[in-house]
Amino acid sequence: MAKGNHSLVTEFILAGLTEKPELQLPLFLLFLAIYMVTVLGNLGMITLIGLSSHLHTPMYYFLSSLSFIDLCHSTVITPKMLINFVSEKNTISYPACMTQLYFFLVFVISECHMLAAMAYDRYVAICNPLLYNVVMSYQVCSWLIVGVYIMGVVGATAHTACMLRVLFCKTDTINHYFCDLFPLLELSCSSTSINEVLVLCFSAFNILFPTLTILSSYIFIIASILRIRSTEGRSKAFSTCSSHISAVSVFFGSTAFMYLQPSSVSSMDQGKVSSVFYTIVVPMLNPLIYSLRNKDVKVALNKFFEKKMVSVERTFCSSKNL
Repeated sequence: MAKGNHSLVTEFILAGLTEKPELQLPLFLLFLAIYMVTVLGNLGMITLIGLSSHLHTPMYYFLSSLSFIDLCHSTVITPKMLINFVSEKNTISYPACMTQLYFFLVFVISECHMLAAMAYDRYVAICNPLLYNVVMSYQVCSWLIVGVYIMGVVGATAHTACMLRVLFCKTDTINHYFCDLFPLLELSCSSTSINEVLVLCFSAFNILFPTLTILSSYIFIIASILRIRSTEGRSKAFSTCSSHISAVSVFFGSTAFMYLQPSSVSSMDQGKVSSVFYTIVVPMLNPLIYSLRNKDVKVALNKFFEKKMVSVERTFCSSKNL
């Protein structure tokens, strides 16, 4: 590690989740299983929505984009973490660290705004059902999705550009299992005031703004649902929102705990635990939440497997006749 010149930094050491050797293998197997479920669940959701014509609606376009973000988000973090569990020395090069930081920020910021866009979609669907196809047209959905990714790229570029200006000379050990903002700033021997202000400003915008959008949407949604006279109508309206509320609660709760508090060594250790939720657990849970609590997805899954079974039976019968 070269003092006084961050351009000569060649690598960092990742402290990981635990320093206990006996926990390395169990944690490796646990997070490998989680990652496999994440990949299968999100790829399955994207494929199912793409193949099922009756799921080609704004709600499912947003859900497909969320699955893509979750898949990329998890892939940026988990494979490197799995390698570190079975490696003697958990190192990451300076360029790889900055690259991981950049793409992590792109997808975590995008997820914040995608969840807000999904809440707005539910608000229009329940509060203005007659205007839904006009307000949430294909063009509007496309612009919302593009806007979500622009937010992610702008935020990630600003944070990473400022991080590239930081001088690292205190130590080369990052107290985390991936290259995150606060753990990297802990290693700085130069002023990080600009970085910390940027983190708080962007975090306030990227967490509080989507949260307020979601809360406002659901205040109007709940008020609209309470005006529905039939019990069946209320139940149906609540069921379309319950899965989204579950995903939002876990994701924003853990991200707010990590980024909307002053950085310190003690909070960093707690932050590692909370970050496991929004980097690893949430990407796995989202497709499960939306599939298990969504009738349309269940119907699409049943039709998909029925078609596969019929196709296999026809292939078997034709080969038997030959």
